Amino acid sequence: MDNIFLGRQPILDRQQNLVAYELLFRPGQVDSVHVADNVNASANVLVNAYGQLGIQRVLGNQRGFINVNQELLLSDAILLLPHQHVVLELLESIVITPEIVQRCLDLKQKGYHLALDDVTTIDERLESLLPIVNVVKVDVLALTDAAIEQLITRLKRWPVVLLAEKVENPVRARLCMDLGFELFQGFFFAKPEIVSGKQIEPSNLSMLQLLSLVMQDGEIEKIEQLLKHQPGLSYNLLRMVNSVAGGLPQKVGSIKQAVMVLGYQQLQRWVQLLLYAVNSSGENNTNALMQTAAIRGRLMELIAAMDRPHDKSYQDRAFMTGIMSLLDALLGMNIQEVVDKLEMPEEMTRALLKREGRLGQQLLLVEASENNDLIQVDKIIVDLGFLDTSALTHAELSALEWAGQIDQ
Repeated sequence: MDNIFLGRQPILDRQQNLVAYELLFRPGQVDSVHVADNVNASANVLVNAYGQLGIQRVLGNQRGFINVNQELLLSDAILLLPHQHVVLELLESIVITPEIVQRCLDLKQKGYHLALDDVTTIDERLESLLPIVNVVKVDVLALTDAAIEQLITRLKRWPVVLLAEKVENPVRARLCMDLGFELFQGFFFAKPEIVSGKQIEPSNLSMLQLLSLVMQDGEIEKIEQLLKHQPGLSYNLLRMVNSVAGGLPQKVGSIKQAVMVLGYQQLQRWVQLLLYAVNSSGENNTNALMQTAAIRGRLMELIAAMDRPHDKSYQDRAFMTGIMSLLDALLGMNIQEVVDKLEMPEEMTRALLKREGRLGQQLLLVEASENNDLIQVDKIIVDLGFLDTSALTHAELSALEWAGQIDQ
């Protein structure tokens, strides 16, 4: 199979609910331009990678925004993508000609949704597409506040959904809200800002204590005692155990029994993910953060399995590192504080605090993939020496599917 690259970035609505993902499929380094000669092959690779799991299993109930260059837009291969699940995101590199406008009209008539990417200004050629496209993505990072306001005033003449991309701080997020943007994408929304010195909520502290106990194989009685002080957690645990242990002759009715049925490893994973889930009532954007954490953990586990296929303990540490790498954002505290509260193996501590060691390299790889930093992805893959972009893509697709099952 040809090398391809996959990333996924959350898109949220005004209530910061997760409504779509931008899916980033690339045949190796696309900017090295052999694409004109093999665009059909590249597109088929894209669709094959997609089809291995099925788009619904990758996206859940959300739509997927997919970057499309000029060659792919004009290729028949684009029609292999299911119109009911995707939004074709027209890259700014596309030269808008009458042929391109006609192609967009044809695709819209076939049921496809279209979006314009990285818009910073409107000229006559762009205007020819505005009656056709469904979404306009405005690059707010490249514009001043006044320029954004001017641009939005003009864009409101057309019936398009306005999406603010590259939103990186709360001030810019508030401006975009006030100006009437309907969709949002960027660091601020995908990962809550870290507020230094923020006190840990009691429930979060209990979760960290519970996680610490489980990680150290603490006595079941101590784990049970801690859970008894958290009725919501106890209910969630019993419900989860009874749903996954359907083959048991009778329902699990006690915390102690639930812990024994689940086992320490699965309990640890449940607590790690639940740290994200239980905060969803207080942080609207936690849904996206939880998804990212789940994907990170599973992806790092899969990468570690390729690195050391027979070392299950190493794979578990990789999973934990991926999950833990977003706890600072969730809890509003420095990652050093998180590490200090949990007795972690030295390898994990180095990875989380300094991005050092084998796990640190793998965490850097996952973060580069999330940021669509292809140059960094390629560099780390070479440094690691056991991975290629095709294997990474397969692992990412599997991680997406796994994370998508958590809420089901």
